[in-house]
Order: sequence, then structure tokens, then C-alpha cells
Amino acid sequence: MKVTLIVLDSVGAGALPDARDFGDEGAHTLNHTVERTGVSLPNLARLGLARVPTVNVPRAGEVRGAFGRMREVSPGKDTSTGHWEFMGVQLAQPFRTFSSGFPQEVMRRFSEATGRGWLCNLPYSGTDVIRDYGEEHVRTGNPIVYTSADSVFQIATHVDVVPLETLYGWCRAAREILTGEYAVARVIARPFRGEPPFERVNEARKDFSLTPPRTVLDALHGAGLDVVGIGKIPDIYDHSGFTEEIHTDDNADGVGKTLARMRRGARGLIFTNLVDFDAKFGHRRDPAGYGAALAAFDARLPELLEATDDGDLLILVSDHGNDPTWTGTDHTREYGLLLAYRPGIGAVDLGERATFADVGATVAQALGASWDGPGESFLGSLR
Repeated sequence: MKVTLIVLDSVGAGALPDARDFGDEGAHTLNHTVERTGVSLPNLARLGLARVPTVNVPRAGEVRGAFGRMREVSPGKDTSTGHWEFMGVQLAQPFRTFSSGFPQEVMRRFSEATGRGWLCNLPYSGTDVIRDYGEEHVRTGNPIVYTSADSVFQIATHVDVVPLETLYGWCRAAREILTGEYAVARVIARPFRGEPPFERVNEARKDFSLTPPRTVLDALHGAGLDVVGIGKIPDIYDHSGFTEEIHTDDNADGVGKTLARMRRGARGLIFTNLVDFDAKFGHRRDPAGYGAALAAFDARLPELLEATDDGDLLILVSDHGNDPTWTGTDHTREYGLLLAYRPGIGAVDLGERATFADVGATVAQALGASWDGPGESFLGSLR
């Protein structure tokens, strides 16, 4: 048996009750994108999207899938927080952020490790920072360091100035520095290319994460099951618990490689992140691009359903919001989307789940792995 779990990165299902604390009251990634663009999502609607509470997507015939939404217990709205909670890690405290840039002690140690100076060291949009500092970086060779509302230390360098392996080495050095009182969830390599205003090389991005506590992935691995990470998934968990890792370039490549791996067969979990919704359109506040990406995924959904064999399970989730009509450029604190399918089921209302960890608990039960951590399985509703 195989379970395929696909994260539609940032496709949030409406503001959480505590969204005001994050400045996100009223955000709704799905609704606002659909309202702004008029995009049609018939296959997702038939899977149950049109029945998810607060989601205003037109119905498109009989529903053949399970649907609901999930609260995020952990205090955050970033990639690591959401993904870790999927796999049973509920944070009591948020990852640390640096709204005024990183302390001089951190930057001093980083300069010693790289043998270079640095540029910026402020919260910044990824596209804006290479626009504003890219030419100076090309002249000096000094890396651009920036952060955001998330717990991240991001390093941007031009591929013709700093070889990728050098950039990745600098990221590993930063990862060693950013522990203890300065710990951040992720150090991210952000290469770019070309001439001003420059272009980010998203396919060469790499995340260097903190190692999570024991997760459902470790339980699956310990039970001798396949644990296949596709896209940036292995990076998010610091490569812990995986038996196979598959790189992707974009959403289309991610769907294609997921389908190929599903068709090969597996005894365990295939776990994919589709990052373009977030990285290319949400942060850039591009509703048209976001809507087009949703439509493109919707068009591929029948292939994913067909590749889900009898007894298998397909789950679609989101890790946070990133409303492309919202102010600023940061994530939005929203419910996680939850859609599930196995051949032969009808419409199943999974309701409002108390935690993202219900996903990991369901995966563990479906695959027969022992998990006694957070989360309540919804597998029984899918039989």
C-alpha cells in the first residue's frame, strides 16, 4: 500500500481564529484568488474543495472525496512550523525571528566563515533584495543576507560570481552558527542569475533546516517502509527519516515526478511539496499567477487520482496561507486545506481538525506504523 501526501504550499483555507495576532484577520488565499481571477477548479471541486467550510468555489458535480480544514496548533505561519506539525511535532514556542536583522555577533562569525563581507542584513522581499543589492554584490562578491517575517537566514548570490557549491557551503556554515540563542528554522540558499533586475534560480534553491524531534517519518522509516521525499520536503526535515529523495524544478516537474513514483509502486509514503504557489506567486502578490498555478494543478489532478490504486490513499494539504491579494509579502495565518481520496469513496466530511498532526496520525495508521504522538487519525472515515 502507498500513501501519497501532496502539500499545496500556501493554499490556505481562510484566516484562523488567532489571525489577528499575526496581522492577518480576513486573509483567505483560496477565496481571494478565485474572486480576483475567476479561475475554475472543477476537479478539485469534485474532490471536495467546494464543500470545505468558508471556501467559495463553484460546485462541479458529485463529490468523490473527503474534505475538511485543519487548525494549526503551533504558533507560526511558516513552512517549517506547518510541515513539522503535519508529522506530529507541535511547537510550544515559535521559531525565533529577527525583525531588525541578525546580531553583529552572528554576522561577524558569518564573515569569518566566508572570508567576505555582507550586504543588507534586513527583512526584505526576495525579488526586491536582488534588485536593490544585486549590482553591488556583483561588484564586490559579498553575499546578500536577508530575512523575513519567517524564521529564516537567506543568502543570495549570483551564479556567475559565487559557484553554487560555494553558496551551499556558506549556508552550511551559517547553519552551524545559527543554533542555540540564534537558532532559526531554516538557512536558505537563494541563487540568482542574469542582468539587472536579475532572476532567481528557484530550481537551485536549497534549505538547510534544524533537525526536528522524532516525527511520523522516523516511525515509518523504523517500520521498514518507503519514505520518499519529493521537492523541498527532505530539506524541511533535515533529511531525517527518508529512504529516497527526488529533486524538482517547479510544480509541473513535481507533479510529473510524483506520478512517476506512484506508478512505480511503493510500500509506504510518497511526500511532495509543490512550492510555486508560495514562492512564485504568493510572496510576489500575483493573483493571476497564483490562479493559473491552481488551474494547472487542477488539470493534472485526474492523473493523480488514476494513479491511486485500490487500497491506496491520496491526501492534499496546505501548510499556511499566502494570500496574493494581501498587504506586504509574507505568509498569512490560515487554516490548512484538507482533501483526501481513495478509490470508491463518496463524499466524506472530515470537519474541522484540531491539529495539522491528524495528517501524520492518519498516514501512520494507514501504513501500519506505530505512532503515539499528537494527532487523531481520520482513516476510519475513509473506509
